[in-house]
Amino acid sequence: MKRILSGKVFAVTTAAALSLLIAGSGFAEDTIKFGVAGAHSGDLASYGIPSVNAAKIVVDKVNAAGGINGKKIELMIEDDVCKPEVATNTATKLVSQGVDVVLGHICSGATKAALPIYTNAGILVMSPSATNPELTKSGNYPSFFRTIAPDDTQAKVDVEFVLNELGYTKIAVVHDKGDYGKGFAEFAKTYLEESGKAEVVLFEGVTPGAVDYSAVVQKIKRSGAEAVMFGGYHPEASKIISMMRKKRLDTAFISDDGVKDQTFIKVAGEDAEGAYASGPKDTADNPLSKIAVQEHQDTFGSDPGAFYKNAYSAALAMVNALEKAGSTDLADLKKALQTEKVETPVGNIYFNEQGDAVGVGFSVYQVQNGVFVEM
Repeated sequence: MKRILSGKVFAVTTAAALSLLIAGSGFAEDTIKFGVAGAHSGDLASYGIPSVNAAKIVVDKVNAAGGINGKKIELMIEDDVCKPEVATNTATKLVSQGVDVVLGHICSGATKAALPIYTNAGILVMSPSATNPELTKSGNYPSFFRTIAPDDTQAKVDVEFVLNELGYTKIAVVHDKGDYGKGFAEFAKTYLEESGKAEVVLFEGVTPGAVDYSAVVQKIKRSGAEAVMFGGYHPEASKIISMMRKKRLDTAFISDDGVKDQTFIKVAGEDAEGAYASGPKDTADNPLSKIAVQEHQDTFGSDPGAFYKNAYSAALAMVNALEKAGSTDLADLKKALQTEKVETPVGNIYFNEQGDAVGVGFSVYQVQNGVFVEM
């Protein structure tokens, strides 16, 4: 595994997080147990594996520099397949093994299912991708933070793009009935109706994993929709848009960050061309973003996938908080996260009292010649 540790690169990337400033650590164990939970297998593994890779890169550098206040970090990687019923078992296992902090989970439904377990145990959890607003705004999960903006923000960006940039007035809103997809769709519906510029001609849920989505495509066709806004993940999105094109329905397709993944393009093929999806703002010009991407290429021989930069940023933020707090106490970690700005691949961020990162946002992308291009 190749490490980039020398000179300014290491100093800039890790900032104060990797220094050994506090004498007499408050850490009780021999190692700091750093959990990584998410979809590492199955249809949504392309969302979870980049987070594992990000954690490996950051933690490897921290340990090579001496750890945090003399303590090495131990990774504890657990697969939840992005399923709520599995996520509860994953969380229980990590807590029972004495995990100190957790990077994850990836999907909103799985995150919501796991959070009560971490909350009861007083464990800090930070997700790079779980966007359901309730996770921070309900106040039910005081140990939860994230390095991505919530779905109400994302839906508003998408709706404004549909109305102001594309100029459509008849919109079909379709979702996968899950915490993430349905939540996004409901916000989109609300913003469309409140705008006074558009009519929601269809609001429909589909069953994830179905083989045939011709019924909902027929409903879209009959509705007279000029555009479809879809809330959910790429497996369903790719099937729906392919069925739309098979039925010669050229209605525009706009979706969320659960679809902004190369896997959507690989599965949908030519049918994906022209489709839109929102995702975290492009930070390719950020020096730390360039470093993080290069590290992934050097270490794993490939470009990183979805939410890698958000996961890398979460890992840096947690490492910084652990170093500043000098312990794994939740109250101390929260104080550090909410008062200390951290230079990351997604920007110079800190966290508000609810746990949302300040300084992150969404953009809309379009599939052009087989890749997502920021609009």
